[in-house]
Amino acid sequence: MDSRISRIRSKLAKVPYQAQRSYSVGAERHQFRVGPRVSPARADDFEAEHHIELPSAYRKFLLELGGSGAGPFYGLLPLEECRLFTMDRQPPDGTPRGFHHVSHPDALQGDLFLAIIEMGCTDLCLIGVTGPLTGRMLTGNADGFWPPNVSSAPDFLSWYERWLNHMRNGKDNRALGLTSPATVASAPWGPRATVRRTTWRHAAKC
Repeated sequence: MDSRISRIRSKLAKVPYQAQRSYSVGAERHQFRVGPRVSPARADDFEAEHHIELPSAYRKFLLELGGSGAGPFYGLLPLEECRLFTMDRQPPDGTPRGFHHVSHPDALQGDLFLAIIEMGCTDLCLIGVTGPLTGRMLTGNADGFWPPNVSSAPDFLSWYERWLNHMRNGKDNRALGLTSPATVASAPWGPRATVRRTTWRHAAKC
């Protein structure tokens, strides 16, 4: 077993009880609980059905820790709800690239990205499954409202543990949907309004 799995399991069990942790978007939904683990046979079937290989660190998480639930933004999607996308070409006017589901008629024949975290509306949190970004996490918007951003984390487990570490340490991290207690305390509208404003910002994109 990858030693990071046991560390993540321990941190995930402790973080809900840490009073000075960062606020994580969507935590009310998953409540820091993971769903049942995915069986090797189910992971194999998914790979065969979509003609891909799941990145090893992500597959380890599914098989050894949990197949859905706790995660950045609104949490980890069940494998059956994960969808494959390709990235659009850079528009001539220099606006950000969007993404299309692989079955869409406008989808390019290119590198594949699997949406594995629910962000809400047309925002996407994906893991590369083919090409030079295989195993890397990135966020983007299907309609190109904002540019894709590739995480510096080398793989899924490092990215997930970074979320837990930053939340535990009370850090801001927009790329992981975290708002620190210090930021909330200094905001003139107060904690409740901050949460409402975050929710409204996501809803406004729909």
